Amino acid sequence: MNTTNTTPLRWGFIGAGKMATALIRGMLRAGIATPETIFASDPIESARAWIAQETGITVCATNEQVARQSDVLILAVKPQSMSEVLQTLRATVTPDHLLISIAAGVSLGTLAAGLGADRRLARVMPNTPALVGAGAAGYCLGPGARESDDQVVRSCLESVGLAYRVPETLLDAVTGLSGSGPAFVYVIIEALSDGGVRVGLPRDVATALAAQTVLGAAQMVLETGLHTGTLKDQVTSPGGTTIAGLHALERGSIRAALIDAVEAATKRSAELAAQAAQSAPK
Repeated sequence: MNTTNTTPLRWGFIGAGKMATALIRGMLRAGIATPETIFASDPIESARAWIAQETGITVCATNEQVARQSDVLILAVKPQSMSEVLQTLRATVTPDHLLISIAAGVSLGTLAAGLGADRRLARVMPNTPALVGAGAAGYCLGPGARESDDQVVRSCLESVGLAYRVPETLLDAVTGLSGSGPAFVYVIIEALSDGGVRVGLPRDVATALAAQTVLGAAQMVLETGLHTGTLKDQVTSPGGTTIAGLHALERGSIRAALIDAVEAATKRSAELAAQAAQSAPK
């Protein structure tokens, strides 16, 4: 177990699916880890073989083997598999391990109940754009975590996008906004593309223009630091085309629809988390 600041951390992934692969690739690109310091397990042999071939990391047949060779364990499994995974790790994980869960709806309390109250725990809500290095994640730390664990979690997440630490009580809101948000944006892009086709553009051109417009607008928000209303006004001339389009959007209640979408997704996230907590082993 690494207990010094000079020895590189050893990272273990329980689960080798798409999100685990995205994090591994991001960490390798960012220089946070090397293939020699990353280990992974997965119940599917073909998944283990594929990730080893794609990234050069070491794969293990069991979760326990990964835990024994790692300082940081990332639990990249489906929520319904978490109870079984925690049982396989309970005897191997020690207070020296930092455990990071990216399973939606699995609370810090559930993790602590499965592994021990003194464990160093973090809970993360990533999103799928992490697969292309443009993720947005929220995370929280458990009461047993060290303050230095914050930087470990943050460095991992920032290798594939943005990361914000929030109280656990706000992770359902993170799920509703950035977790579900990509699907909302895909609908917006699709609708913009439909609009382009409606006024005569070929579908491929309309979709490319719509997607690039959303990407460019998002970059303007992030890079300029200007309020979205200010950026909107910069595009909106008196009596021009943009204000006519904005008027149509307001008639369609686009703001209320998006607010309602985030609220509904947040509520559903809380419901699923409550169900997961009830079914977790006591």
